[in-house]
Formats: sequence, C-alpha cells, structure tokens
Amino acid sequence: MTICFFVVIVFSFNTCKYSFKDTSPIPAEIKTFRVNYLENKARYINTQLSPQLTEKLKDKIRGNTRLRQVNEDSAHYDISGYVSDYTVSTSGISGNTASSNRLSVSFHLIFKNNLDISKNFETDISTNYDFSASQNLSQAESTLTPDIIKNTIDGIFNKIFSNW
Repeated sequence: MTICFFVVIVFSFNTCKYSFKDTSPIPAEIKTFRVNYLENKARYINTQLSPQLTEKLKDKIRGNTRLRQVNEDSAHYDISGYVSDYTVSTSGISGNTASSNRLSVSFHLIFKNNLDISKNFETDISTNYDFSASQNLSQAESTLTPDIIKNTIDGIFNKIFSNW
C-alpha cells in the first residue's frame, strides 16, 4: 500500500508543471524578430521615450523568449509603432485650483507575423499617470518616465506574446 501511494505521489509531481513566464508558446517555426525604431508622433515630444522604448523592448524580447534579434525585412516577427498621444489634463480639483494632473500616454502598436499574415494586428495601448499640480511637466517626467517605459513595454510584450 505504501509503495502504491509513493508511486502516485511521484507520478503526480512529474506530471504537474506550471510556468511563471508571461508568454504563450511561440510556434516552433518563429525564430527571429525585429523591432523598428519606435517613433514619437505625439504633439509633445519627450525626447527620452522613443530610444528607451525601442531598446527596452528589444531587451525584454531577447530576455524572455527564445527569439533571435535580426535587423532584416525577413524577420518572422516585425514590430513597429509610435507614441500617438502624450497629453496632460487636470485630474483633481481642490477649491478653485487643480490639485493633481494626469499624463496620458498612448502607443500605437503595429505587429506583423511574416510567416502567417492572419496574425498581423494593430492596436493601441494607453496608460495614465497622476502627479501633483505643484509640479510642472518636466519635474513630473523625471519620476514618471521609468514607469511609462516599463508599463508601455509590458503592454506591448503582453499584446504580442501573451494574447492579453
């Protein structure tokens, strides 16, 4: 009886598997990716955004998938896009003055699967960041830019690799 119980336990542990990676299985035929320069087409240009978004996205894909980066038109996954909106609005009012502002950032993602065009898509990723009205935009950007980049990269990555 003890041997049967032991065999069942060992079998159970060998058949259970859970992964904490935030990716869906990538088809075996997909081997390469290219990230084109992610432009900033918003009215207001945060000069740090485009180069950092481009490089951080490349880093995330290289570090979290088995795909190899190439700089050729023949890449299996071809990723491009642009910052489409970068605006500040009042989000909170105290008395007759603004108490907090909101920075809204939108990114337009263009994804091409060069091996299966039915998987191509375009989508928008938007996030909001609140900051004190006592700060001007430049001051707020110094603390918000790392979060903007991380959240935008996570949103892009999840849209492509996690089907979120």
